[in-house]
Amino acid sequence: MKPNPDNASATDEAALPIRRKGIYVLPNLFTLAALFGGFYAIVMAMDGRFDLATVAIFAAMVLDSLDGRVARMTNTQSAFGEQMDSLADMVSFGAAPALIAYEWSLRGIGRWGWFAAFVYCACAALRLARFNVNTSVVDKRFFQGLPSPAAAALVAGFIWLMNELGWSGSEMPWPMFALCLYAGLTMVTNVPFYSFKDVHMRKSVPFAVIVLIALVIAVINIHPPTVLFGLFVVYGVSGYVLYAWRRAKGLQTSVISTSTDEPDEEGLHR
Repeated sequence: MKPNPDNASATDEAALPIRRKGIYVLPNLFTLAALFGGFYAIVMAMDGRFDLATVAIFAAMVLDSLDGRVARMTNTQSAFGEQMDSLADMVSFGAAPALIAYEWSLRGIGRWGWFAAFVYCACAALRLARFNVNTSVVDKRFFQGLPSPAAAALVAGFIWLMNELGWSGSEMPWPMFALCLYAGLTMVTNVPFYSFKDVHMRKSVPFAVIVLIALVIAVINIHPPTVLFGLFVVYGVSGYVLYAWRRAKGLQTSVISTSTDEPDEEGLHR
């Protein structure tokens, strides 16, 4: 009796082991560490340790900037890692800064306080969702709107600096209110912010660049709260300056690709 080739094929397929997809450990370790930074910041804010809470936000920023670079350098990019990174960013740079600001100062102005905190948190979620959708059509040299880590640095940096200067949150509710609205709404604008993604770490640079980096590190160490907050304030307004300059020169102000061949790009240009 001749064997049935169809049955043999089915038997061979059933005998093959099922390959399970794994998860790359190294880049996701950085992402989880950044997530822990945001979680730790929330816990410290609940305990009234706003100094530690704000430092944790900046630590999460550093870790968040490393996970993508590590994934690219080790060729371990994955769709899982991208989604994990967005969810971690929502906690560390969306929910955590909003809750810290509310606990530190905004609680004292009642409904206006949670209004400002919620606007910031909601805008962070919208910013991250739009970033995920528009990744393939945005000019890589620029972010569309203020990136959420920079917005978190504005909020956390302000709290850190005020604490260092001896100002309590109860004395600064309206400046905090205004800063939360500014940072939140700037995240969802179409204003271009330089992304620094065209800076390649593997390329050789002039010796003067290394000296400049050393000077920047030294300046930051003079008084980290003042210097870091000042740097992010400059970055936080740089997009509007670039937008105004491009508009004055008659250049394209949108960072979206000028091609509208793909239907998903319809309506993205502003």
